[in-house]
Amino acid sequence: MKKLLLSAAFVAFGLGMSNAQDDSTGGPTSEGKWLIEANTGNAMLGTTGLYFASSDGSSSYNIGLDGGYFIMDDLAIKAGLGYGGFSPDQGDATSSFSYRLGAKYYIKSLIPLTLDITGASGDGAENFIGETPLWLGLGAGYAWFVSDTISIEPGLRYNYSLNEDFTDQGVFQFNVGFALYF
Repeated sequence: MKKLLLSAAFVAFGLGMSNAQDDSTGGPTSEGKWLIEANTGNAMLGTTGLYFASSDGSSSYNIGLDGGYFIMDDLAIKAGLGYGGFSPDQGDATSSFSYRLGAKYYIKSLIPLTLDITGASGDGAENFIGETPLWLGLGAGYAWFVSDTISIEPGLRYNYSLNEDFTDQGVFQFNVGFALYF
């Protein structure tokens, strides 16, 4: 199953690469441009996104950013960092550090496809047997450019667990990204 999912991810990424367009206007996804983005997140994943949740006196939060560099038109290599925590109603608070490495390709400079590895470490990232998460993420969305340097990117993402000792379940998520290009 892992090989099938990984193969499908690389095929999808390869098809996106084959549709590369020449952006002679120097648009926001042109070679040599930088990208900084913040995304909504999911508490279960270990994330570089933004979220806050509170229930019955307990709260969890995360803050993080991703950054990237366009190595060619419409293709950015990305890295991200995040920090989060959980404060239970009673007991000790925990915290975790998250990271993400991957690539983002824009089909026709409007449809972002992502392929990345996301992980986390720290006392707040471990499950009940002391294992930390590691996920292969594949996502797609739509980049709505509200200006030449800002986009809002709603999208769907599937996260496949690479650490079966943490969980053998995959996770779908809907997220919204906010990106700056310069």
